[in-house]
Amino acid sequence: MDVKIFTTGGTIDKVYFDAKSTYEVGDPQIVDILREANVTIDWELETLFRKDSLDLTDEDRAVIVEKVRQEPCPRILITHGTDTMIETAKALQGIPGKTIVLVGSLSPARFKSSDAEFNIGFALAAVQTLPPGVYIAMNGRIFHPDRVRKNREANRFEPI
Repeated sequence: MDVKIFTTGGTIDKVYFDAKSTYEVGDPQIVDILREANVTIDWELETLFRKDSLDLTDEDRAVIVEKVRQEPCPRILITHGTDTMIETAKALQGIPGKTIVLVGSLSPARFKSSDAEFNIGFALAAVQTLPPGVYIAMNGRIFHPDRVRKNREANRFEPI
């Protein structure tokens, strides 16, 4: 296997039901995105959670860390909600010998104008080429967890 993918939910997988923003976190959209893009690398997916990242707890982050630590594949891609992606990335620091890339989207993959497909493709390239470490791939950039922030007003990630 070239890449192990863990999904945790977040905006990328959200399904909205009405104009008042009632939603649920649906099935992982990365499967359809990779299939439609005709991605030919050998990958395996495991769903850990189907939660908005604001609902992820420290116990959930401990589960993510342990799953990544135990995974024999050295290249890990994690789909994650953007609100607490940085906290999870920081929790993953210190796992040796693995390239770990967290990715999400600022609008659901099901939306026509979503950044999900671009971000996933970018993150998939990043996890295959970066040296071991923990990274966030968003908005066409690679960020170190200690040097990034989510700018909610501008709806993007940016270096600090």
